[in-house]
Amino acid sequence: MPKKFCVTGTCIPEKNYMVDISKRIDTIMHDYIENGQYFTINRARQYGKTTTLYLLERRLQKEYLVLSLSFEAVDEYFESLENLAEGLVMDIGTCLQEQNVAKEILEEWNRPLSVKFPMRSLGMKISNLCKASQKKVVLMIDEVDKSSDNQIFLSFLGLLREKYLRWQQGKDVTFQSVILAGVYDVKTLKLKLHPQEESKYNSPWNIAVDFQINMSFSVKDIESMLSEYENEHQTGMEILDIATVLYEYTSGYPYLVSRICQLVDERVVGTAQFPDVASAWTKEGILSAIKLLLKEPNTLFDDMTKKLLDYPQLKEMIQNILFSGVDFPFKREMPLIDLGVTFGFLKDRDGIVAVSNRIFETQLYDMFLAELAVNNKLYMETSANRNQFIVSGMLQMDLVMRKFFEYYEEIYGNNDQKFVEENGRKLFLLYLKPIINGTGNYYVEAQTRDYRRTDIIVDYKGKRFIVELKIWHGNEYHMRGEEQLFEYLDYYREDKGYLLSFNFNKKKKTGIQELNYNGKKILEVVV
Repeated sequence: MPKKFCVTGTCIPEKNYMVDISKRIDTIMHDYIENGQYFTINRARQYGKTTTLYLLERRLQKEYLVLSLSFEAVDEYFESLENLAEGLVMDIGTCLQEQNVAKEILEEWNRPLSVKFPMRSLGMKISNLCKASQKKVVLMIDEVDKSSDNQIFLSFLGLLREKYLRWQQGKDVTFQSVILAGVYDVKTLKLKLHPQEESKYNSPWNIAVDFQINMSFSVKDIESMLSEYENEHQTGMEILDIATVLYEYTSGYPYLVSRICQLVDERVVGTAQFPDVASAWTKEGILSAIKLLLKEPNTLFDDMTKKLLDYPQLKEMIQNILFSGVDFPFKREMPLIDLGVTFGFLKDRDGIVAVSNRIFETQLYDMFLAELAVNNKLYMETSANRNQFIVSGMLQMDLVMRKFFEYYEEIYGNNDQKFVEENGRKLFLLYLKPIINGTGNYYVEAQTRDYRRTDIIVDYKGKRFIVELKIWHGNEYHMRGEEQLFEYLDYYREDKGYLLSFNFNKKKKTGIQELNYNGKKILEVVV
């Protein structure tokens, strides 16, 4: 069977194109397992946790006895201490059987638990197993946060902690290492526990060390996956260039990288625009796959929507970042910021909170704009007349800007300064969305976004348009803005740019003009 890209379940090296994470596995082995560390791999959804555990298990089995469990579908285990102890005995027994441990070890493990003290009895079984095994024993549990707000689960962690501390003192024998994987860090259970349950805030998992390994993909990581694909398909792709584009849009989020590649391989290749692999594995082909990704329903985006409904304050914070250019200092001690990072939505960019990647940013913009679009006059006006902006298949950006001036003056010309400062960016993106929808992409350049300035990059069939949005704060500031845009055009090697200024001066002069400087042009719209 030929290899495929995989975004559901575990990636198998023999079956799937995947990033080479062998060095990461080596680091986990040397820095954590061999040193007898207990730790949690907590990362956002679809961040490669399960695949990492699988590859780690394969590697460990040469030297260790590995007990690999999952709490994915074991809700009944957490109905009582007896259920949890019995369930763990059953699952670990299966692992022991699969690894062909000695018959007497298996028989000892399967002896009945104490009815009166099931967890204490489980602890004794663990000690006996670790004494009898010729190999050191490693326990790993995936999807561990499915029940991490449960007191019974905390009792299990307490058992592991007690045995670990006694092991450190030379009074017991227990697991060489315990690895728990999930979205939430079970060392800080207050994310999932109810505020009134303060007694549960301090997790017994405080024996665990911090897991410091970066699980996002670097450009070099992505190159390793593309090289494997290229060796089999001979597309002629520029591997470094394609890896760089993928990284620019995903910041190395594992699911997003793999899904875009999968879409190019399975849905972009063979279309009218990209008839073969050579044409599809280009920047234009990647952008086409990104458009498909942003239009499709998937579990990652569904989870994002659900989380923002569950945490309206987090949603408000992200809207303030995206639409108002508010800079929040990055401090994970702040619960909202910690939540955003835990879910994979936010990251630290030079000490300021930022959305974690360009794909998420576009998805969030689309989500928020869709809410605003309902019964919005500007959106409906643009949607009804969108065909006028496309001539011979290409976006007419000059006309887009000129028409925005007309629509804005007609609909919002009399609104006060506060309304426009809060909504100017939203209104332009709301206007732009139906025009490029389905054919073009847009993203907001995070490095230049602040309270007064936002740069929007529009990609339409390989043609790039740069639009700077500015809040007018005096002529001198405005002149600096024009200079910045000319410099920006130089950086992007573009000859023409667009400047949209929201001017609140009572004597303001609205209108449209064209500026020229060193062979470059700016079409400026002042509203």
